[in-house]
Amino acid sequence: MNAEEQKQYFSINLLDWYRANKRDLPWRRSKNPYYIWISEVMLQQTRVETVIPYFHRFTELFPTVAALAEAPEDEVLKAWEGLGYYSRARNLQSAVREVHERYGGVVPSGKADISSLKGVGPYTSGAILSIAYNQPEPAVDGNVMRVLSRYFLIEDDIMKPATRVKMERLAQELIPEGTAGDFNQALMELGAMVCTPRAPYCLTCPVRLGCAGREHGMEDKLPVKKKAKPPRPELRAVALIEGTGEHAGQWLIRQRPQEGLLARMWELPHVLWPQPVWGSNEDSVAALREALLTEDHVWVTPREWFMDTEHTFSHIHWNMKVYRCRLGDETAHQRGAGEWIPFRYRWVGPEELESYAFPNVFVRIMKAWQEEREDGSPGS
Repeated sequence: MNAEEQKQYFSINLLDWYRANKRDLPWRRSKNPYYIWISEVMLQQTRVETVIPYFHRFTELFPTVAALAEAPEDEVLKAWEGLGYYSRARNLQSAVREVHERYGGVVPSGKADISSLKGVGPYTSGAILSIAYNQPEPAVDGNVMRVLSRYFLIEDDIMKPATRVKMERLAQELIPEGTAGDFNQALMELGAMVCTPRAPYCLTCPVRLGCAGREHGMEDKLPVKKKAKPPRPELRAVALIEGTGEHAGQWLIRQRPQEGLLARMWELPHVLWPQPVWGSNEDSVAALREALLTEDHVWVTPREWFMDTEHTFSHIHWNMKVYRCRLGDETAHQRGAGEWIPFRYRWVGPEELESYAFPNVFVRIMKAWQEEREDGSPGS
């Protein structure tokens, strides 16, 4: 078939397949642009099965633009806890506040207006405009670029901006009139369910007969994607500071700075240290005590190693050693607890964790500590 026939075959058969086989996902049950927006932001870098319960909970807590716009940020981050990439939640709320103030709570249907909102890039704007408003705008994400690369045998590096522009232009040409929402979702669905990154299910693909990549034996080699740099490893020591007296059964937590990685989220105190002291517990606990005193004016007495854990961000990988600690007398008396605890540090118990948003790695540490206490293990 020629190029034009190849495109027509692709669009017609893909739509027919999607309408007969699409998954019943909660955000597909509504044309509400606000709900579609939430789902698209959550689905970035996150699997559908993970997103579904978060989507239900988030839309129950913040059912309208006004509800999310007026919610305290801490509540929004808590509802997002576990999804990662927390800047997505902050950008979403910031943009929703602008919609609430500038557009009367109605998600704009103009491309320029919606694209001007914080965190709304070409993919998100295309998804909202096509799915909610049925406008013939492309929504090109990784799934879509993989499908188009294989079907049309495009060997350009998909990490290059010029390739994305090329894909967006092609995707827009493929949209049959009046079907933008279904067509864009069909492209995403094919990439997620059939044209998968490894071992694509070519025999069940609805458009296999026109696939140039399969015809040339390239389906496993496409798309071309330059490898990203691996995340930078960091060694970190964590202080699990256990309370005594009136704070028995509680931990001392701190809030991260206003800007940067995991901004304004809560965590257990931890410090970065160099490789030479990593292997020696004696040197490690001394380094932990000194670093916390220097950085935060918090005097702790590390008691014993508790556990090792790790956490990976897109650009950093934390290898973490956790030490059980007590708050030293020097902090409580000579420095004066009132100087710092009411502002950046808080004592919290297990029953209060729902009020604070933590990165998952610290939730795991605190749950491990809690389980040890409940088991009555020695040293708890």
